[in-house]
Amino acid sequence: MRPLQPLASIAAPVVLVGAVAACATAPAPAAPAPTAPATSGHSRTLTGTTTTAPPSTPAPTGSSPADPGTLTMAFAGDVHFEDYLRPVARDAHGLDELRTSLGAADLAMVNLETAITDRGTKIGKEFHFRAPASALETISNAGVDAVSMANNHGVDFGPVGLEDTLAAKKTSPVPVVGIGADETEAFRPAYLQAKGVTVAVLGASQVLEMTLARYSAGPGKAGIASSTPTTRIAAAVRRAAAKADLVVVFLHWGTDYQQCPDQLSVQTAEALEQAGADIIVGGHSHRVNGAGWLGRSYVDYGLGNFVWWRSHEPDSRSGVLTLSVDVAAAKGPAQPARSAVRKAVWTPMLIGSDGIPRVPGAADSKRLLGLWNQSRTCAGLSGAPGPD
Repeated sequence: MRPLQPLASIAAPVVLVGAVAACATAPAPAAPAPTAPATSGHSRTLTGTTTTAPPSTPAPTGSSPADPGTLTMAFAGDVHFEDYLRPVARDAHGLDELRTSLGAADLAMVNLETAITDRGTKIGKEFHFRAPASALETISNAGVDAVSMANNHGVDFGPVGLEDTLAAKKTSPVPVVGIGADETEAFRPAYLQAKGVTVAVLGASQVLEMTLARYSAGPGKAGIASSTPTTRIAAAVRRAAAKADLVVVFLHWGTDYQQCPDQLSVQTAEALEQAGADIIVGGHSHRVNGAGWLGRSYVDYGLGNFVWWRSHEPDSRSGVLTLSVDVAAAKGPAQPARSAVRKAVWTPMLIGSDGIPRVPGAADSKRLLGLWNQSRTCAGLSGAPGPD
């Protein structure tokens, strides 16, 4: 049994998506005002503050928050608030419709691919993303329970922007991992809890570019958690596995615009599986990649874009990965013979011309699900968990 430890944060359940996506060339007018949000019955504790929402609406097919023996965890890809998405970052309820998709699971997580600042100077690269601190409330209200900021846009506005990002992290309504004032903080997991399961979530990046070169966290040095080499993130996984029932690593990895994992990603997944990670997911390629079981771990090499400024395929191909975890298995031996993840459901989505992903019609959903299943071929992963 992995002993339970005091929680750094106690997180809430989350939900899956419905509505029709519109793919268009030009940005659409502002999206219609959201309807009253579906709420969640979990409570989240962060820096001593506890908030509790009213009971949740019924969960969609594929998740089972009412089943005490199954913990559902939902994951989605890259989120930012550029261009026509900027007003959404200042609207606390601008992403509330995602509570019926991403937010329907017990716990949910995304990659927040932006600096949190209104100041600073752009570093020398082509694209620069930033958003105000209010974006963290918008994300939290969408039903997200943790975000990783270990990516190649977390420090787009230099040391001043990083200072602002770390200040926003301290008061964020949703736990932020993968970035910190030093190496210890950047590799420190957030501890979430649902269904009596303690879940450690960590974030790290191995995208070999300017952010990793100049702004990797180190002893006494602020920045993002780097998984190059894998020794530090593997050590962090082992420490987390000794305290939590389930360990999740959200990685920024792979090669831009490729639908198959590169060799470094494969080697990293293997190293983290050996270290004790139960779930290894992530993105960066802006493409939906293969997913499946690797030994005792569930791996997803590419979740694609999610809330994003591109609305044409293949950039607009998106979705929510919902994993069903056997609670008894998660709380069992620290080195189980079989993965605690017993089921994986991919809900295909398309990013609309307003930058928000939605479930498309039946024909597109079937087509996109077929592409997701095909992508496993080059990922070298199994479509089912191994035998007991």
